[in-house]
Amino acid sequence: MDGTGGVLANLILFAVVCLAPTVLFWCALRVPKVVGRLREKRARPQPESPPIERVAADLRRVHRLLVDYPSGTPAARRIGTRQAYDELLTVACRQVGVPHRLGELPEGMDREIERLRVEQSLRERGLAVP
Repeated sequence: MDGTGGVLANLILFAVVCLAPTVLFWCALRVPKVVGRLREKRARPQPESPPIERVAADLRRVHRLLVDYPSGTPAARRIGTRQAYDELLTVACRQVGVPHRLGELPEGMDREIERLRVEQSLRERGLAVP
């Protein structure tokens, strides 16, 4: 033996001893990402919005609130409830496929008219809204 085999073997052993912990830690840091990606691929697709039945029930409930508010109800409560109703109408329109402009129009008569038009369009599509 001329001695070069021993030096080469020692260099390889030295490289393995020095690099093995680094490679192992690198792999350990990557494992959660890989597992997360695998879970995402296996996961069933989740619906983007609540079921249409729940949206319709929420629409009816919030509409009853708007109608049944007594005359002394604070304006902030009325406005907040009306905005919640508009948001529910928007979700229902998205699910049923009705075009709307509720997000574009400012508060006022134009928005009231658009709200009535959207309610009628949803009724025509079979959604029971008040």
